[in-house]
Amino acid sequence: MLMKEYRICMPLTVEEYRIGQLYMISKHSHEQSDRGEGVEVVQNEPFEDPTHGSGQFTEKRVYLNSKLPSWARAVVPKIFYVTEKAWNYYPYTVTEYTCSFLPKFSIHIETKYEDNKGCNDNIFDTELKDQEREVCFVDIVYDEIPERYYKESEDLRYFRSEKTSRGMLQEGWRDTQDPIMCSYKLVSVKFEVWGLQTRVEQFVHKVVRDVLLLGHRQAFAWVDEWIDMTLDDVRDYERQMHEKTNIKVCHEQQEHSATNPPTLDDIEIHDKAST
Repeated sequence: MLMKEYRICMPLTVEEYRIGQLYMISKHSHEQSDRGEGVEVVQNEPFEDPTHGSGQFTEKRVYLNSKLPSWARAVVPKIFYVTEKAWNYYPYTVTEYTCSFLPKFSIHIETKYEDNKGCNDNIFDTELKDQEREVCFVDIVYDEIPERYYKESEDLRYFRSEKTSRGMLQEGWRDTQDPIMCSYKLVSVKFEVWGLQTRVEQFVHKVVRDVLLLGHRQAFAWVDEWIDMTLDDVRDYERQMHEKTNIKVCHEQQEHSATNPPTLDDIEIHDKAST
């Protein structure tokens, strides 16, 4: 298992980001859903936990075959998805990713949000229990983003919010920005397959970091779209976008299945990978 702690600062308050996060995830999922790939929402409903209280539970299927490296595409079916389960007790959340096709693979993410610049070194003391982990700061403004994700309108070096007047963030912005908050994410990746474990766990952490960078950039780049929303407003938006995204993904999945039925090669690949 490879564990890392990511700290991502935002020029927002924790209370503001509660809305921004929900808006960003819904819009991002819809944007990334294309050609039968993307995010299908299976379940999204209130949830009660004896320890953390009231929250929201979501279950999603993330279809991503074309986003896998070539060595991974060679051993997975053409229609391949990861199951995401998330328990949101904001400002604390737990997210788990599993894949029935790869039973020895899992990602576990615990997230805590605080109004500071990422300076709390003890935030996961209870969860870590003396386990070692690498701490990685992610700069939403100046860290390099994969070229395929770059949009000029989301380049935070040049962006200024009209509604909040925040933006045009300069080098060292985390030391001077007010307000500022931090997403602390403790990410554990496990792939217990001899000969592939290190390679896969390192690859997955690189993907996780890219996704965190893109998502948090977009949350601030879209701030003028969501800053006036209430929690009820963003939940309504979330439901509408889930319906649109499900139609987009599921319709194209059905078309793909109808025009590309499983082949003997697919079945053989599945059997070999399972073994």
